[in-house]
Amino acid sequence: MTAFQRRQKILELLRERPTIRVTELVEIFEVSQGTIRNDLKALKGTEQVNRVRGGVEAREGYVIRNAAFLARMRVRADAKEWIASRAVDMVQDGDAIILDDSTTVFRMAPYLQDYRNLTILTNSLELAQALQNIPSHTVVLIGGVLRMGASSVNGQVAERALLDLHAKTAFISCAGFTPDVGLTEPDMEAARLKSRMISTAQQTVALIDASKFGSVHLSACAPLAQISHIITDNNVDKKYVDSLRETLTTVTVCGPDASSSTFTPVARSVPHFRIGFANMDEEMPFAVEVRRSVELAAQQAGNIDLTVADNRRDAELALRVADEMIAQKLDLVIEYQSEERAGGSLMDKFQRAGIPCIAVDVPMVGATFFGVDNYRAGHLAGTGLGQWIHRNWGGRLNRVLALESPRAGPQPAARIRGQLDGLQEVLGSLPAETIVYQDGRDTREAAAEEVGKLLARFPHEHRIAIIAVGDHIVIGALDAARQLGRERDIVAVSQGADRQIQRELHQPNTRVIGATSFRPEKYGEGLIALAKTILGGEPTPPAVYLELEFVTPENIDQSTRSRWGIAPAIPVM
Repeated sequence: MTAFQRRQKILELLRERPTIRVTELVEIFEVSQGTIRNDLKALKGTEQVNRVRGGVEAREGYVIRNAAFLARMRVRADAKEWIASRAVDMVQDGDAIILDDSTTVFRMAPYLQDYRNLTILTNSLELAQALQNIPSHTVVLIGGVLRMGASSVNGQVAERALLDLHAKTAFISCAGFTPDVGLTEPDMEAARLKSRMISTAQQTVALIDASKFGSVHLSACAPLAQISHIITDNNVDKKYVDSLRETLTTVTVCGPDASSSTFTPVARSVPHFRIGFANMDEEMPFAVEVRRSVELAAQQAGNIDLTVADNRRDAELALRVADEMIAQKLDLVIEYQSEERAGGSLMDKFQRAGIPCIAVDVPMVGATFFGVDNYRAGHLAGTGLGQWIHRNWGGRLNRVLALESPRAGPQPAARIRGQLDGLQEVLGSLPAETIVYQDGRDTREAAAEEVGKLLARFPHEHRIAIIAVGDHIVIGALDAARQLGRERDIVAVSQGADRQIQRELHQPNTRVIGATSFRPEKYGEGLIALAKTILGGEPTPPAVYLELEFVTPENIDQSTRSRWGIAPAIPVM
């Protein structure tokens, strides 16, 4: 069964019942959870389903109504999904962006709900309707002429609407592209409006699936010189990538399972490096932010080609990814994976291949470590938790739920130890029976299941503190408490401070009292600088640690402004 056939079958099943669990779909189709997660991600991108805890449900509300637009959505759907999911990584909170009326750009819509305070200009009726219910965004529908049966507006009125506006990035697709001619369209009015969109933006990202390379249509939208970055899929002919590398345009080639390769322009006067980044899990928001920061830093370096893969928190997959990167003869690999037992085998592979390695957050013997001081990160959170309990519960509690990750080994376990030590420094020594240790598992859904069981064991306890190794586990714990109607019985601290936790800290009366921020958006800057030092043959320390900060509902806005460049960023230590 192809991916398309499997996804259509999932939609058929959802017509028969309102929700289906991921585990059921794994059994039905006899595929891995990772495959099902990719299917659901793709379906979500077409606005046909919603992800819910542990599974999926048919989406209510917005539905694509234009039959022609829906038909176009289904053409090369997988490739368009890969491209859109990478394009959205170039958006930052607070940006003003332009989105054209293409079906590839439309697939960015579901990912934009993860951002805050965007101003979105578009001529697409379908896209404007899909985005209108995201409260923090401002959606500007460009006025223009609406033709019969069309799903967007065009014409001189729409062009004039953009004259006095300025955007950071325009995301544009096209009907055809060649390096010599640039972007082209068969419709002259559509081409003129896209040209105006490009002129309005500081930079333009072109989303072009492989089928459009080599085609030239009637009207030109923009020459290659006006395109900062092209994102395409892995069916593109290599000759086009090689040709584009001789220009000033960066090219990203996307594939399944979050894999991609980004090629920066080759300058003959400086050394050019090829670096691999094996991410922990693209389903994990913190890891996604780390990967985005690495991609951005690599592009800003100007002399680095970056290959990205997804380890999916799977030891066997991490080893296969390592083999693929070794086969590509990369200059250096950045390894972000949580399986302690895989570390020795991974390093043996890289050392035999003569490829230096940087290990992110989970140490590997023989690799340069980059990340956080895990014990100190935990201690910051534990101290903050103890102070909250002292102020609000008179220093008394019934239970501490310590949600661990045994697979990751002793270093992340130090976060739990640090939290317990910090908590007890404030409150005094806790009886051993007060502390319940539990594997928090690998996903938000699994963590919710485990915490639900724990809360059921203590039905009459109303002062329960939750500590954990990562943000996704804390969010899962909140899901469980809310489902059981026991949200007021818990308080929690978190580790990482990804976007989910940031949103939670903005909620009135949140039960997450704070999180140790690892600043995932700063990882890339430090990792690429460290990689260049290693590749330059300069001496490097065995470990490089990032500065930490404990963020709370009271200081989250100030911290967020600092994180996204409004205030000076904390440097890599």
